[in-house]
Formats: sequence, C-alpha cells, structure tokens
Amino acid sequence: VQLVQSGGGSVQPGGSLRLSCAASGIFVSRLPMYWFRQAPGKEREWVDTISPDGRGRHYADSVKGRFTVSRDNAKNIMYLQMDNLQPEDTAVYYCRREPVGGCPDYWGQSTEVAASS
Repeated sequence: VQLVQSGGGSVQPGGSLRLSCAASGIFVSRLPMYWFRQAPGKEREWVDTISPDGRGRHYADSVKGRFTVSRDNAKNIMYLQMDNLQPEDTAVYYCRREPVGGCPDYWGQSTEVAASS
C-alpha cells in the first residue's frame, strides 16, 4: 500500500527528466493527484495538480510551460515530464494522492532532481 516514485537524477540546465509515481495497493484512478517539491533550506511547495481524468492540469507559475503532468489510470501511474530544467528546480520531489477522510495521507517516498552545471 504505497506510492512508489522513480526517475529523477542530475542534469545540466536546460535538460529534461521524467518522474513516475506508481500506486500499489491504493485507489487513485478517481482522485486528483499532486506533485510537490522541497528545495534545500526551503519549505515544501506545490508543483502541480492533475484531475482524475487527466484533463484538468494546474501548475505553479514557476514551472508553467516547462513541466507537464500526466497520468495513466489503467496502470495507476502519474508522470511528471520536466523540460528546460533550471538550478532553481533542484529539489526533492514528492507525489501525493488526494487525501480521503478516514484514510492515511499517501505520499511517495521522494525523488531527487538536480540541475547544475
């Protein structure tokens, strides 16, 4: 019962990475999903939201036009395509399922992303 993240790594500025968040043993297909990130020395911040059917997507201004969130409900996986990565995108990234009353608040285990020259 968990969200398992993969992807991430280190790239030069301008590079791309893709993160994945796979749900195992929990229901996600009819719930919004989120990506968050936490940069060194800063508080965790919201990155984006994707609606249950994948048609609704909302992004923080800092990533708008560069990041794309998507999901495959048949596979219970959410993705984050990150293009034109910049040093300020360096952070630990987390996926999260919409909290449901009476259930644990599910977060992924985190993935590190670094953009530096």
